[in-house]
Amino acid sequence: MPDVKLAPYAVRDENSRGRRFPEPPPRYRSEFQRDRDRIVHSAAFRRLEYKTQVFVNHEGDMYRTRLTHSLEVAQIGRAIARILHLNEDLTESIALAHDLGHTPFGHAGQEALNRCMRDHGGFEHNLQSLRVVDELEEKYADFNGLNLNFETREGILKHCSMADARALGDVGERFLTRQQPSLEAQLANVADEIAYNSHDVDDGLRAGLISVEQLCEVRLFREQYECVVTSYPDLSRRRVIHEVVRRLIDRQVSDLVDSSRARMAEAAPASIDDVRGAPGALIGFGSGMRQLNLELKRFLRKALYRHYRVMRMSAKADRVITSLFEAFMNDACLLPPEYADKVRVQTEAAGVAGRARVVADYIAGMTDRYAISEYERLFNPMKAT
Repeated sequence: MPDVKLAPYAVRDENSRGRRFPEPPPRYRSEFQRDRDRIVHSAAFRRLEYKTQVFVNHEGDMYRTRLTHSLEVAQIGRAIARILHLNEDLTESIALAHDLGHTPFGHAGQEALNRCMRDHGGFEHNLQSLRVVDELEEKYADFNGLNLNFETREGILKHCSMADARALGDVGERFLTRQQPSLEAQLANVADEIAYNSHDVDDGLRAGLISVEQLCEVRLFREQYECVVTSYPDLSRRRVIHEVVRRLIDRQVSDLVDSSRARMAEAAPASIDDVRGAPGALIGFGSGMRQLNLELKRFLRKALYRHYRVMRMSAKADRVITSLFEAFMNDACLLPPEYADKVRVQTEAAGVAGRARVVADYIAGMTDRYAISEYERLFNPMKAT
Protein backbone atom coordinates (compact mmCIF):
# COMPACT_ATOMS: atom_id res chain seq x y z
CA MET A 1 0.00 0.00 0.00
CA PRO A 2 1.46 3.42 -0.93
CA ASP A 3 2.33 5.96 1.76
CA VAL A 4 -0.66 8.00 2.87
CA LYS A 5 -0.40 11.78 2.61
CA LEU A 6 -0.78 13.41 6.02
CA ALA A 7 -3.79 15.60 6.67
CA PRO A 8 -3.07 19.33 7.23
CA TYR A 9 -4.00 18.96 10.92
CA ALA A 10 -1.65 16.01 11.52
CA VAL A 11 1.64 16.43 13.36
CA ARG A 12 4.68 16.39 11.09
CA ASP A 13 8.36 17.09 11.61
CA GLU A 14 8.13 20.68 10.42
CA ASN A 15 5.32 21.69 12.82
CA SER A 16 6.65 19.82 15.85
CA ARG A 17 7.56 21.87 18.91
CA GLY A 18 10.81 19.94 18.99
CA ARG A 19 12.97 18.45 21.72
CA ARG A 20 14.02 19.82 25.10
CA PHE A 21 17.67 19.59 24.04
CA PRO A 22 18.22 20.53 20.37
CA GLU A 23 19.76 17.81 18.19
CA PRO A 24 20.70 17.62 14.51
CA PRO A 25 17.81 16.14 12.51
CA PRO A 26 18.04 12.43 11.71
CA ARG A 27 19.35 11.65 8.23
CA TYR A 28 17.40 8.53 7.25
CA ARG A 29 14.27 8.55 9.41
CA SER A 30 11.70 11.02 10.66
CA GLU A 31 11.86 12.75 14.03
CA PHE A 32 9.07 10.53 15.36
CA GLN A 33 10.71 7.37 14.04
CA ARG A 34 13.69 8.41 16.14
CA ASP A 35 11.39 8.76 19.15
CA ARG A 36 9.96 5.29 18.55
CA ASP A 37 13.40 3.75 18.21
CA ARG A 38 14.64 5.35 21.43
CA ILE A 39 11.60 4.04 23.29
CA VAL A 40 12.05 0.49 21.94
CA HIS A 41 15.73 0.49 22.94
CA SER A 42 15.08 1.80 26.46
CA ALA A 43 15.53 -0.32 29.57
CA ALA A 44 12.05 0.63 30.77
CA PHE A 45 10.49 -0.77 27.59
CA ARG A 46 12.30 -4.09 27.94
CA ARG A 47 11.10 -4.42 31.52
CA LEU A 48 7.47 -4.24 30.39
CA GLU A 49 7.81 -7.87 29.31
CA TYR A 50 7.73 -8.90 32.97
CA LYS A 51 5.14 -6.44 34.29
CA THR A 52 1.54 -7.39 34.98
CA GLN A 53 -1.42 -6.46 32.84
CA VAL A 54 -4.05 -8.24 34.95
CA PHE A 55 -2.32 -11.49 35.94
CA VAL A 56 1.04 -11.61 37.72
CA ASN A 57 3.73 -12.47 35.21
CA HIS A 58 4.75 -15.81 36.68
CA GLU A 59 1.16 -17.14 36.79
CA GLY A 60 1.24 -18.16 33.13
CA ASP A 61 3.10 -17.54 29.89
CA MET A 62 -0.02 -16.98 27.77
CA TYR A 63 -1.42 -13.94 29.57
CA ARG A 64 -0.78 -10.43 28.37
CA THR A 65 1.91 -8.28 29.92
CA ARG A 66 2.48 -4.54 29.75
CA LEU A 67 4.76 -5.18 26.77
CA THR A 68 2.30 -7.19 24.71
CA HIS A 69 -0.43 -4.71 25.63
CA SER A 70 1.72 -1.79 24.44
CA LEU A 71 2.43 -3.54 21.15
CA GLU A 72 -1.28 -4.20 20.64
CA VAL A 73 -2.12 -0.55 21.35
CA ALA A 74 0.54 0.50 18.82
CA GLN A 75 -0.87 -1.85 16.17
CA ILE A 76 -4.43 -0.57 16.62
CA GLY A 77 -3.25 3.03 16.74
CA ARG A 78 -1.15 2.79 13.60
CA ALA A 79 -3.96 1.19 11.63
CA ILE A 80 -6.41 3.95 12.55
CA ALA A 81 -3.83 6.72 12.05
CA ARG A 82 -3.28 5.54 8.48
CA ILE A 83 -7.01 5.55 7.79
CA LEU A 84 -7.40 9.07 9.20
CA HIS A 85 -4.23 10.41 7.50
CA LEU A 86 -2.54 11.09 10.84
CA ASN A 87 1.11 10.59 11.80
CA GLU A 88 1.56 6.82 12.30
CA ASP A 89 5.03 7.11 13.81
CA LEU A 90 3.92 9.61 16.46
CA THR A 91 0.87 7.48 17.30
CA GLU A 92 3.09 4.42 17.63
CA SER A 93 5.62 6.25 19.81
CA ILE A 94 2.93 7.39 22.25
CA ALA A 95 1.43 3.90 22.37
CA LEU A 96 4.77 2.22 23.06
CA ALA A 97 5.70 4.74 25.77
CA HIS A 98 2.40 5.18 27.59
CA ASP A 99 3.04 2.46 30.21
CA LEU A 100 6.80 2.88 30.72
CA GLY A 101 6.24 4.22 34.24
CA HIS A 102 3.83 1.53 35.38
CA THR A 103 4.62 -0.27 38.61
CA PRO A 104 4.91 -4.03 38.99
CA PHE A 105 1.60 -5.81 39.72
CA GLY A 106 -0.53 -3.55 37.54
CA HIS A 107 -3.05 -1.18 39.08
CA ALA A 108 -2.74 -2.89 42.47
CA GLY A 109 0.93 -1.89 42.53
CA GLN A 110 0.14 1.67 41.50
CA GLU A 111 -2.49 2.04 44.22
CA ALA A 112 -0.10 0.71 46.86
CA LEU A 113 2.77 2.97 45.77
CA ASN A 114 0.46 5.99 45.55
CA ARG A 115 -0.65 5.36 49.12
CA CYS A 116 2.97 5.08 50.26
CA MET A 117 3.72 8.38 48.51
CA ARG A 118 0.59 10.16 49.80
CA ASP A 119 2.58 12.59 51.93
CA HIS A 120 5.36 13.01 49.36
CA GLY A 121 3.58 14.14 46.18
CA GLY A 122 1.76 10.91 45.33
CA PHE A 123 2.40 8.49 42.49
CA GLU A 124 0.63 8.25 39.14
CA HIS A 125 1.88 6.04 36.31
CA ASN A 126 1.30 8.57 33.50
CA LEU A 127 3.43 11.11 35.33
CA GLN A 128 5.98 8.39 36.01
CA SER A 129 6.08 7.44 32.31
CA LEU A 130 6.91 11.05 31.50
CA ARG A 131 9.53 11.05 34.27
CA VAL A 132 11.09 7.93 32.73
CA VAL A 133 11.50 9.47 29.28
CA ASP A 134 12.50 12.91 30.62
CA GLU A 135 14.87 11.96 33.42
CA LEU A 136 15.27 8.36 34.54
CA GLU A 137 16.65 6.66 31.43
CA GLU A 138 20.40 7.19 31.51
CA LYS A 139 21.85 6.20 28.14
CA TYR A 140 22.88 9.25 26.15
CA ALA A 141 25.99 11.38 26.60
CA ASP A 142 24.34 14.79 26.20
CA PHE A 143 21.20 14.48 28.32
CA ASN A 144 19.27 12.39 30.81
CA GLY A 145 16.11 10.72 29.56
CA LEU A 146 15.33 10.03 25.90
CA ASN A 147 14.92 13.65 24.77
CA LEU A 148 11.70 12.89 22.91
CA ASN A 149 9.73 15.39 20.89
CA PHE A 150 7.15 17.53 22.66
CA GLU A 151 4.25 15.80 20.91
CA THR A 152 5.32 12.34 22.07
CA ARG A 153 5.76 13.56 25.65
CA GLU A 154 2.41 15.35 25.50
CA GLY A 155 0.67 12.17 24.38
CA ILE A 156 2.08 10.16 27.28
CA LEU A 157 0.38 12.51 29.75
CA LYS A 158 -3.31 11.65 29.45
CA HIS A 159 -4.49 13.56 32.52
CA CYS A 160 -2.94 15.79 35.12
CA SER A 161 -3.86 17.82 38.20
CA MET A 162 -3.53 21.59 38.07
CA ALA A 163 -0.70 21.51 40.61
CA ASP A 164 1.26 18.95 38.60
CA ALA A 165 0.53 20.81 35.37
CA ARG A 166 2.09 23.98 36.74
CA ALA A 167 5.22 22.07 37.68
CA LEU A 168 5.57 20.30 34.34
CA GLY A 169 6.14 23.31 32.12
CA ASP A 170 5.44 22.85 28.42
CA VAL A 171 3.58 19.53 28.56
CA GLY A 172 1.42 20.71 31.44
CA GLU A 173 0.36 23.93 29.74
CA ARG A 174 -2.64 22.48 27.89
CA PHE A 175 -4.28 21.41 31.14
CA LEU A 176 -4.05 25.00 32.41
CA THR A 177 -5.33 26.56 29.16
CA ARG A 178 -7.96 23.84 28.55
CA GLN A 179 -6.55 22.98 25.13
CA GLN A 180 -6.67 19.62 23.38
CA PRO A 181 -3.64 17.44 22.62
CA SER A 182 -2.79 16.37 19.06
CA LEU A 183 -5.14 14.01 17.24
CA GLU A 184 -2.40 11.38 17.45
CA ALA A 185 -2.40 11.66 21.24
CA GLN A 186 -6.20 11.44 21.31
CA LEU A 187 -6.04 8.37 19.09
CA ALA A 188 -3.41 6.57 21.18
CA ASN A 189 -5.57 7.13 24.26
CA VAL A 190 -8.65 5.48 22.72
CA ALA A 191 -6.56 2.69 21.15
CA ASP A 192 -5.33 1.91 24.67
CA GLU A 193 -8.94 1.59 25.83
CA ILE A 194 -9.91 -0.68 22.92
CA ALA A 195 -6.95 -3.00 23.46
CA TYR A 196 -7.28 -3.05 27.24
CA ASN A 197 -10.96 -4.00 27.37
CA SER A 198 -10.98 -6.46 24.48
CA HIS A 199 -7.89 -8.36 25.54
CA ASP A 200 -8.87 -8.49 29.20
CA VAL A 201 -11.97 -10.33 27.99
CA ASP A 202 -9.68 -12.83 26.24
CA ASP A 203 -7.36 -13.29 29.23
CA GLY A 204 -10.25 -13.49 31.69
CA LEU A 205 -11.88 -16.27 29.68
CA ARG A 206 -8.55 -18.06 29.24
CA ALA A 207 -7.99 -17.98 33.01
CA GLY A 208 -11.49 -19.22 33.75
CA LEU A 209 -12.31 -16.18 35.89
CA ILE A 210 -15.23 -15.14 33.72
CA SER A 211 -17.48 -17.23 31.47
CA VAL A 212 -19.07 -16.83 28.08
CA GLU A 213 -22.46 -17.06 29.79
CA GLN A 214 -21.62 -14.09 32.00
CA LEU A 215 -20.25 -12.08 29.09
CA CYS A 216 -23.40 -12.67 27.05
CA GLU A 217 -25.09 -10.28 29.48
CA VAL A 218 -22.95 -7.57 27.89
CA ARG A 219 -24.47 -6.37 24.61
CA LEU A 220 -21.21 -5.68 22.78
CA PHE A 221 -19.92 -9.18 23.47
CA ARG A 222 -23.26 -10.91 22.93
CA GLU A 223 -23.75 -9.41 19.46
CA GLN A 224 -20.39 -10.69 18.25
CA TYR A 225 -20.70 -14.06 19.99
CA GLU A 226 -24.11 -14.85 18.51
CA CYS A 227 -22.89 -13.90 15.05
CA VAL A 228 -19.85 -16.18 15.33
CA VAL A 229 -21.63 -19.28 16.68
CA THR A 230 -24.37 -18.89 14.08
CA SER A 231 -21.88 -18.62 11.23
CA TYR A 232 -19.51 -21.31 12.57
CA PRO A 233 -21.53 -23.82 14.66
CA ASP A 234 -18.74 -26.43 14.73
CA LEU A 235 -15.86 -24.10 15.65
CA SER A 236 -13.83 -25.01 18.75
CA ARG A 237 -14.29 -22.91 21.87
CA ARG A 238 -10.82 -21.41 21.68
CA ARG A 239 -11.30 -20.31 18.09
CA VAL A 240 -14.77 -18.98 18.84
CA ILE A 241 -13.31 -16.75 21.57
CA HIS A 242 -10.53 -15.53 19.31
CA GLU A 243 -13.02 -14.71 16.57
CA VAL A 244 -15.30 -12.87 19.00
CA VAL A 245 -12.43 -10.79 20.43
CA ARG A 246 -11.21 -9.99 16.91
CA ARG A 247 -14.69 -8.76 16.01
CA LEU A 248 -14.97 -6.80 19.25
CA ILE A 249 -11.89 -4.85 18.24
CA ASP A 250 -13.06 -4.39 14.65
CA ARG A 251 -16.49 -3.15 15.78
CA GLN A 252 -14.94 -0.55 18.07
CA VAL A 253 -12.33 0.53 15.53
CA SER A 254 -14.97 0.96 12.82
CA ASP A 255 -17.13 3.10 15.08
CA LEU A 256 -14.13 5.15 16.17
CA VAL A 257 -13.14 5.86 12.56
CA ASP A 258 -16.64 6.79 11.45
CA SER A 259 -17.40 8.94 14.49
CA SER A 260 -14.04 10.71 14.38
CA ARG A 261 -14.39 11.46 10.68
CA ALA A 262 -17.81 12.99 11.33
CA ARG A 263 -16.46 15.19 14.15
CA MET A 264 -13.52 16.35 12.06
CA ALA A 265 -15.78 17.12 9.11
CA GLU A 266 -17.96 19.26 11.36
CA ALA A 267 -15.06 21.01 13.10
CA ALA A 268 -13.10 21.37 9.82
CA PRO A 269 -9.68 21.94 11.43
CA ALA A 270 -7.18 23.41 9.01
CA SER A 271 -4.14 22.99 11.25
CA ILE A 272 -2.94 21.43 14.48
CA ASP A 273 -3.63 24.78 16.16
CA ASP A 274 -7.30 24.35 15.25
CA VAL A 275 -7.21 20.86 16.79
CA ARG A 276 -5.73 22.24 20.00
CA GLY A 277 -8.32 25.00 20.14
CA ALA A 278 -11.32 22.73 19.64
CA PRO A 279 -13.82 22.67 22.54
CA GLY A 280 -13.43 18.90 22.95
CA ALA A 281 -11.66 15.84 21.62
CA LEU A 282 -12.23 15.10 17.94
CA ILE A 283 -11.20 11.44 18.18
CA GLY A 284 -13.72 9.27 19.97
CA PHE A 285 -16.60 6.82 19.81
CA GLY A 286 -20.15 7.70 18.87
CA SER A 287 -22.70 7.91 21.68
CA GLY A 288 -24.01 4.37 21.06
CA MET A 289 -20.57 2.77 21.20
CA ARG A 290 -19.63 4.83 24.25
CA GLN A 291 -22.56 3.28 26.07
CA LEU A 292 -21.70 -0.25 24.90
CA ASN A 293 -18.09 0.28 25.90
CA LEU A 294 -19.14 1.56 29.32
CA GLU A 295 -21.23 -1.57 29.88
CA LEU A 296 -18.22 -3.75 29.06
CA LYS A 297 -15.99 -1.75 31.43
CA ARG A 298 -18.49 -2.07 34.26
CA PHE A 299 -18.74 -5.81 33.72
CA LEU A 300 -14.96 -6.26 33.75
CA ARG A 301 -14.60 -4.13 36.87
CA LYS A 302 -17.17 -6.19 38.74
CA ALA A 303 -16.59 -9.71 37.42
CA LEU A 304 -12.86 -9.76 36.56
CA TYR A 305 -10.95 -7.07 38.42
CA ARG A 306 -12.88 -7.79 41.64
CA HIS A 307 -12.67 -11.58 41.26
CA TYR A 308 -11.36 -13.15 44.46
CA ARG A 309 -8.28 -14.59 42.71
CA VAL A 310 -7.36 -11.19 41.31
CA MET A 311 -8.05 -9.61 44.70
CA ARG A 312 -5.72 -12.13 46.36
CA MET A 313 -3.00 -11.15 43.91
CA SER A 314 -3.71 -7.49 44.63
CA ALA A 315 -3.43 -8.06 48.37
CA LYS A 316 -0.04 -9.76 47.92
CA ALA A 317 1.10 -6.95 45.62
CA ASP A 318 0.11 -4.38 48.22
CA ARG A 319 2.08 -6.22 50.89
CA VAL A 320 5.20 -6.46 48.71
CA ILE A 321 5.15 -2.82 47.55
CA THR A 322 4.38 -1.38 50.98
CA SER A 323 7.00 -3.50 52.74
CA LEU A 324 9.70 -2.59 50.22
CA PHE A 325 8.89 1.11 50.42
CA GLU A 326 9.00 1.17 54.21
CA ALA A 327 12.24 -0.82 54.33
CA PHE A 328 14.04 1.45 51.87
CA MET A 329 12.72 4.63 53.47
CA ASN A 330 13.92 3.44 56.88
CA ASP A 331 17.36 2.39 55.66
CA ALA A 332 18.74 3.63 52.32
CA CYS A 333 21.74 1.31 52.77
CA LEU A 334 19.44 -1.53 51.66
CA LEU A 335 19.20 0.04 48.19
CA PRO A 336 21.64 -0.75 45.36
CA PRO A 337 24.59 1.70 45.49
CA GLU A 338 23.43 3.89 42.58
CA TYR A 339 20.04 4.44 44.23
CA ALA A 340 21.56 4.93 47.67
CA ASP A 341 23.69 7.71 46.14
CA LYS A 342 20.59 9.29 44.58
CA VAL A 343 18.82 9.15 47.95
CA ARG A 344 21.65 11.12 49.55
CA VAL A 345 21.59 13.76 46.82
CA GLN A 346 17.79 14.13 46.74
CA THR A 347 17.45 14.13 50.53
CA GLU A 348 19.85 17.07 50.67
CA ALA A 349 17.93 18.84 47.89
CA ALA A 350 14.31 18.12 48.85
CA GLY A 351 14.29 16.42 52.25
CA VAL A 352 12.07 13.41 52.94
CA ALA A 353 10.05 14.00 49.74
CA GLY A 354 13.22 13.73 47.66
CA ARG A 355 14.20 10.51 49.42
CA ALA A 356 10.72 9.07 48.87
CA ARG A 357 10.74 9.94 45.16
CA VAL A 358 13.96 8.01 44.60
CA VAL A 359 12.57 5.01 46.46
CA ALA A 360 9.39 5.23 44.36
CA ASP A 361 11.49 5.40 41.17
CA TYR A 362 13.32 2.23 42.18
CA ILE A 363 10.17 0.30 43.05
CA ALA A 364 8.20 1.50 40.01
CA GLY A 365 11.00 0.32 37.74
CA MET A 366 10.86 -3.24 39.08
CA THR A 367 9.33 -6.14 37.21
CA ASP A 368 6.88 -8.40 39.03
CA ARG A 369 9.46 -11.12 39.56
CA TYR A 370 12.19 -8.70 40.65
CA ALA A 371 9.88 -7.11 43.23
CA ILE A 372 9.05 -10.56 44.61
CA SER A 373 12.75 -11.46 44.72
CA GLU A 374 13.64 -8.22 46.50
CA TYR A 375 10.91 -8.88 49.03
CA GLU A 376 12.24 -12.37 49.69
CA ARG A 377 15.83 -11.15 49.95
CA LEU A 378 14.85 -8.59 52.54
CA PHE A 379 12.33 -10.51 54.60
CA ASN A 380 13.09 -14.22 54.13
CA PRO A 381 16.03 -15.11 56.41
CA MET A 382 16.72 -18.26 54.34
CA LYS A 383 17.01 -16.31 51.05
CA ALA A 384 20.48 -15.33 49.83
CA THR A 385 21.02 -11.58 49.50
